[in-house]
Amino acid sequence: MANLISDRVRALGNQAQAELTEQFARIDAIAGENTERVLAAFQKHRVAEGYFAGTTGYGYDDLGRDKLDEIYADLFGTEAALVRIQFVNGTHAITCALFGALKTGDVLLSAVGAPYDTLLSAIGVENQGHGSLKDYGIEYRQVELLENKPDLEGMARAAADPRVKAVLIQRSRGYSTRASLSVAEIGEMCRILKQANPNAAILVDNCYGEFVEPIEPTHVGADLAVGSLIKNPGGGLAPAGGYIAGRRDLVEGAAMRLTVPGIGGECGCTLGQNRLLYQGLFLAPHTVAQALKTAVFAARVMELLGYETDPNSLSVRHDIIQMLHMKEPEALKKFCKGIQFGAPVDSYVTPEPWDMPGYNCQVIMAAGAFIQGASIELSADAPMRPPYTVYLQGGLTFESGRLGILLAVQELLNS
Repeated sequence: MANLISDRVRALGNQAQAELTEQFARIDAIAGENTERVLAAFQKHRVAEGYFAGTTGYGYDDLGRDKLDEIYADLFGTEAALVRIQFVNGTHAITCALFGALKTGDVLLSAVGAPYDTLLSAIGVENQGHGSLKDYGIEYRQVELLENKPDLEGMARAAADPRVKAVLIQRSRGYSTRASLSVAEIGEMCRILKQANPNAAILVDNCYGEFVEPIEPTHVGADLAVGSLIKNPGGGLAPAGGYIAGRRDLVEGAAMRLTVPGIGGECGCTLGQNRLLYQGLFLAPHTVAQALKTAVFAARVMELLGYETDPNSLSVRHDIIQMLHMKEPEALKKFCKGIQFGAPVDSYVTPEPWDMPGYNCQVIMAAGAFIQGASIELSADAPMRPPYTVYLQGGLTFESGRLGILLAVQELLNS
């Protein structure tokens, strides 16, 4: 690999890292605070070796599964939680939460514009098959952004309709260009929404945001926080799954959707995966810090090359996603090729744009991960449409993330 990265690119990396001392120290301080919270929760709930044993079949009396629910509830400051490997992705977990909170005739309100692309099919905005919220008579509305920021007055007016029974807030930017939301901003939105409609449940798509700050949206008024275990809270070890944490009735409603009414969270075997879920959660604050350092480093390197980044390298972070504006498709593909080459798995593969299920345009994805689709591992993806922005996330270790970025830059600079 020494011959693959030029002296120029290495010098660029060294300069970028030297300029990020204060950013890295801020990230490490938050990781330390969150690690203390996680350790305290493990100790409070007396985690023991016996919790790591898995169950099969129905999964009755899975003590490790049930105790992990309690730990997530504790960490998120909520009444209950549902942590299950049966969730196939974050979209699945969010959809179960929405179905648990809504019934025929109700209205779902998205507070910050359109949600992530894959949710559009689940809601019914795009017809990708039977079983959407729309198919079950649930109406959808959204509050458009105002100058690319949340429209607080607009969401208050929209939420005042008593038919609005659930409000969805997406913490991360998804494939939009708006800034990711801080926990404080989400708290202010929750305050305004609850004033307008105390009966509407506030659900936060928390994907990519867990452990980036010392508190979570449910600490500041959200009724539910939902996410994927192969992103931040799985620490790079969870092989699959998702979580829902929040108000007990909403968690139970989501559990009934995941399984069936009358069973809910009582069933769901863990197939020997409990150890990885516990260990991944324990490592999550540290792993998230590694991903954040990788994102900040990528931003600074690209800024030194003259590229526009969002957030910039000095910004306080609210999720692990880094936008890099490549401006044209060939540069985007070269960058993704370099990220793929820097992966420990499938490094020899060249990513190409393809018609990925759930998206309305071709998407290119660079991800050589130990866990398929795990975006806490270094990955880069982009919709193949102007302005050809690549969305970078992950990095199990900063050292490996750093190498991946340098290889991507080298590919970008190669003629």
